[in-house]
Amino acid sequence: MSEGPQRRIVVVGGGTAGWMTAAALARFCVPQFSVTLVESDEIGTVGVGEATIPHIVLFNEALGIDEAEFLAATGATYKLGIAFEGWGASDQAYVHAFGQVGRGIGLLPFHHYWLRARSLGFAKPFGHYLLNTIILAGDRFAHIRREPGNPLPPVPYAFHFDASLYARFLRGYAEQRGITRQEGRIVAVNRHPTSGDISSVTLANGAQIEGDLFVDCSGFRGLLIEQELEAGFDDWTQWLPCDRATAVPCSSVQPVTPYTRAIARKAGWQWRIPLQHRIGNGHVHCSRHISEDEATAILLSNLDGEPMAEPRTLRFTTGRRRKAWVRNVVAIGLSSGFIEPLESTSIHLIQTGVNRLLELLPAGEISETARDSFNARSAFEMERLRDFVILHYHANGRQDEPFWDELRTMELPQSLRQRIDLFRQSGGVFPSLDELFDLRGWVQVMIGQGIIPERWHPLANQIEEEKLRQFLEMTEQAYIREAEGLPDHGAYVSRFAPMASNEIPAGANA
Repeated sequence: MSEGPQRRIVVVGGGTAGWMTAAALARFCVPQFSVTLVESDEIGTVGVGEATIPHIVLFNEALGIDEAEFLAATGATYKLGIAFEGWGASDQAYVHAFGQVGRGIGLLPFHHYWLRARSLGFAKPFGHYLLNTIILAGDRFAHIRREPGNPLPPVPYAFHFDASLYARFLRGYAEQRGITRQEGRIVAVNRHPTSGDISSVTLANGAQIEGDLFVDCSGFRGLLIEQELEAGFDDWTQWLPCDRATAVPCSSVQPVTPYTRAIARKAGWQWRIPLQHRIGNGHVHCSRHISEDEATAILLSNLDGEPMAEPRTLRFTTGRRRKAWVRNVVAIGLSSGFIEPLESTSIHLIQTGVNRLLELLPAGEISETARDSFNARSAFEMERLRDFVILHYHANGRQDEPFWDELRTMELPQSLRQRIDLFRQSGGVFPSLDELFDLRGWVQVMIGQGIIPERWHPLANQIEEEKLRQFLEMTEQAYIREAEGLPDHGAYVSRFAPMASNEIPAGANA
């Protein structure tokens, strides 16, 4: 990085996106850059229980955050996957688990051997050969460190946590490392008269916050990227029509499950996210097919514990900004777009946005090449995630429900149609290397929702039938023995990182 005047970065908005951005900048960019975060206590944040994917572990590790301290501060529990209930058909369920699918054998992915065994009549359901699925079915968890040469796969995990508490935790982290927080509501955005870049924002108290680079973490409204710079928005409701989410916490019950539940309802789906101090619940639904009152009633009638607050409904539009970096403004989080929470990608998209920003952070003038690279990579990531989420809705087996019938028969993006057709015909799955969901995720969801390939790779026929039978039985039994040796998930969290009573927000103490 070239020497020169200290560059000024202004993060507009707090919440999870703002404080994840600020924490990363504090860790890697201060004091070379000065960083100010502007947020207003008058403006609320979404702040529901959040489910994540394993990449969040890497983010926390990069910041040097102690995992036990983080869990205790945010009421977090562990997550090994997502249980999808009623998606393939109203009475069916499957798990999209983190980690390895089956075990290695030959040159082919495991599912080709499973398909052959299924045709021979001795393969069990796919989840019997996934270690994380077997572990979570028993509500177990422990940190597992494999010695070199151990044939058992790792047990990757993510977290469930309170998003508001995570933002508060990261705020403390960032402020300790030189980030300045400026309280205030932005009432004006000021542009440079020559370049057209944002030069400063004006607060309600008259203060002006100047910057060279602005990071828009203002949420759905996109205060800078859209309201001021008019980046444009690609609307994806033709494929992802849910536009409401009603959320409410309820009191905890036993067991504390190490997985998220995604339960299909008549015009959407319900999430269940277990934390240490409560359960986060929500009903994602489509306003064309169900009213907010009915959606709220369905949610309240399907809680495991007593409601701990009044339900509140969030409105959203699925899609993405056409450009996430315009002039000297980078949009991160909801301001850059939104794919509904079905596969827990919201925090991951914040994380990858921050990663791209750090990679392309300008030492001087912002180049068009850097902007183009950021925008192209952001668009690619969002479109691939879009396709993966659409898959869940399209491949449903529910009957005589207008919402689900419509999605099952809709015209798909060509990129998704090709992927489904290839898998159905031959079991082939070839995601790009930089896609979030790789072969393991696509295979689990497609098989879980009834897309069974007509053929498998011919090399799978090389293994003798009896050896194939023995291989599947040995794999399942090895995973069952491993799972049985692990402790109860809730008990493990209580020993490893119990949440202090003074950390529990008012009104959230069960």
